Amino acid sequence: MKDIYDVIIIGAGPAGLAAGIYAGRSRLAALLIEKAQDGGQISMTDVIENYPGQMPEGESGATLIARMTAQAEIFGVERAADTIKEVRLGGDIKEVTGLRQTYKAKAVILATGAVHRPIGCKGEVAYRGRGVSYCATCDAGFFEDLDVYVVGGGDSAVQEALYLTKFARNVTIIHRRDALRAVGSLQERAFANKKIHFFWDSVVDEIGGEDVVQWMLVRNTKTGETRKVEASKADGLFGVFGFVGLVPVTQLFEGQIKMENGYILTDEDMKTNVAGVWATGDMRKKSLRQVVTAAADGAIAAMQVDAYLTEKNHEVYSG
Repeated sequence: MKDIYDVIIIGAGPAGLAAGIYAGRSRLAALLIEKAQDGGQISMTDVIENYPGQMPEGESGATLIARMTAQAEIFGVERAADTIKEVRLGGDIKEVTGLRQTYKAKAVILATGAVHRPIGCKGEVAYRGRGVSYCATCDAGFFEDLDVYVVGGGDSAVQEALYLTKFARNVTIIHRRDALRAVGSLQERAFANKKIHFFWDSVVDEIGGEDVVQWMLVRNTKTGETRKVEASKADGLFGVFGFVGLVPVTQLFEGQIKMENGYILTDEDMKTNVAGVWATGDMRKKSLRQVVTAAADGAIAAMQVDAYLTEKNHEVYSG
């Protein structure tokens, strides 16, 4: 470990890995810190169809991220496995403190991403891991030949519903509106899949059961009518997968970085309001949260760091 790095990148999702690749290629002394596995949300995605240059015969989040990780290693990016607990982003030298140690750098790129938003119903927390899930790739196998329900109507919800049809007997999408928000191509696939059904204008009010999810209350938002969905005696349980949006992982930076509804505000060059700090990917306020835009954010931020440090060095030498 170096005493002071040129740049510390917090988070090894697509944005953080792209930042590492570009920082390494620019010969910056870069440290990439990740507390868990590389990839973030995308590592749990079974099928990617819209990333430019992906394997045309098929690509998963895991395979794409594995190649990004390998690229970052090729360009000499150092790695640290640590959970960051505190950051001090003011001043010329930034300090990032984890459970293991404190790291220092002249610049920081934030790439901590976002996590799935809870469904928001009674019983949800109690039944996490016992029928309630937020990752089809992780947990679909537990529901082989059973009924599952997907809460949400955007791209992620429909993608995960399609994946679940490989395992489940039936997949029902529960959406609070009367039309899906997913892109047209995903909607076409969902409507054409005989295993996928729909509860329109509906929300889940409560989830319950003995040891696992065995029933839930689903309310129609227009009529107010509530139906009780129950597992058959033969099955004994069913699955509920939540995909109702994201929550940015930005709590660590509150009070230091300007935010709006939890999302970090940047300019088009990923600059935050703090000198020497950039924010990238799903954690920042933006119109499109996709792998391709996250990677672009990371590339822009790294090149901006290079320009920033070059200018700082010029000031030192000319002064």
